[in-house]
Amino acid sequence: MSEQPKRRIALLGSTGSMGTQSLEVIAQHPDLLQLEVIAANSSADLLIQQARQYKPNIVVVVQETAFNVVKAALADEDVKVFCGEQSLCDVCEMECVDMVLSCIVGVAGLRPAYHALECGKPLALANKETLVVAGELMTKTAREMNTCILPVDSEHSAIFQCIVGERHETIEKILITASGGPFRGWTREQLEKVTLAQALKHPNWSMGPKVTIDSSTLMNKGLEVIEAKWLFDMPIDKIEPIVHPQSIVHSMVQFTDGSIKAQLGVPTMMLPIQYALTYPFRTESNFPRLNFADYPNLTFEKPDREVFPCLDLAFRASRQGGNMPCVMNAANEVAVKLFLQEKIRYVDIPQFIANALDKATFCTPQSVDEYLAIDSETRATLATK
Repeated sequence: MSEQPKRRIALLGSTGSMGTQSLEVIAQHPDLLQLEVIAANSSADLLIQQARQYKPNIVVVVQETAFNVVKAALADEDVKVFCGEQSLCDVCEMECVDMVLSCIVGVAGLRPAYHALECGKPLALANKETLVVAGELMTKTAREMNTCILPVDSEHSAIFQCIVGERHETIEKILITASGGPFRGWTREQLEKVTLAQALKHPNWSMGPKVTIDSSTLMNKGLEVIEAKWLFDMPIDKIEPIVHPQSIVHSMVQFTDGSIKAQLGVPTMMLPIQYALTYPFRTESNFPRLNFADYPNLTFEKPDREVFPCLDLAFRASRQGGNMPCVMNAANEVAVKLFLQEKIRYVDIPQFIANALDKATFCTPQSVDEYLAIDSETRATLATK
């Protein structure tokens, strides 16, 4: 067996939920993983704390006001501090970076993730929107540059682990699991009265507010279906969401002989983060182990697409292709933000997205700039509604 090489990591989005967990994983394996870069948008205090604790060589802050605070606070540290969105791309080019881990939430992660692939760097991707918005461009670039996109989402890591060593043509169907969120089994009438506090309380996972709301509407699963389409080169209709409330089976793959492989484990994002950062090696960890006696009943059910229409909106946008997934994603981000601000009701979110898709003009973007322009135009149009 070949010796596992040490990898130097650029972590983009270090202050969010996925970023902070990624720092813990990297710190647990100093012999295998070296933190070169941490980057954040504007969370100055946490970024300063992370720089002092984890000792990266480079810190990037997108917002200038936060940059001045961070640079001054780290003046006594042996660390370089850079500012601006372009710096997120620039650090991907550096020879001291072997792999880029993107944990930036939303479409803001698209350009640096794309640039990492352009530079031929392996991309560990914890950002769904990057592939939802520009999956065709991202996967095409990875192939052309002879590099790879490694999934960090628990569901996509599970699928990836199930298909390692298998021939692609033997995959019959992907079964992507969903917890069902806090409102599983609820009726449309019950959802009419959902509060923000209720929607932010996920039964199994600890995530940021945007992802938590997406999980409750099942849009998160819709985004993951589109992501899986691009990651695993599968037709959208061969990817089946299935509700699994216990979140122990993270996803499954059915093969042409009828066999099904599943990846199981207790709910933790640490394992998929580690698997992506150390692939193709499987590395020891001190993560909690699954005891089947603690879970005597593992259940599965079909999602209620009538009560949770966001799932079908994602399938619709993916089938239409072109700019439509980008429009859908932008509309969803705007709708979720409005709900978090308590400016619209919970049940208004899917109708908001459907209206945006109905009014959008189809086109086929060819570059990151075109995708980002469509995203901006969609948001600007929706902001005037």
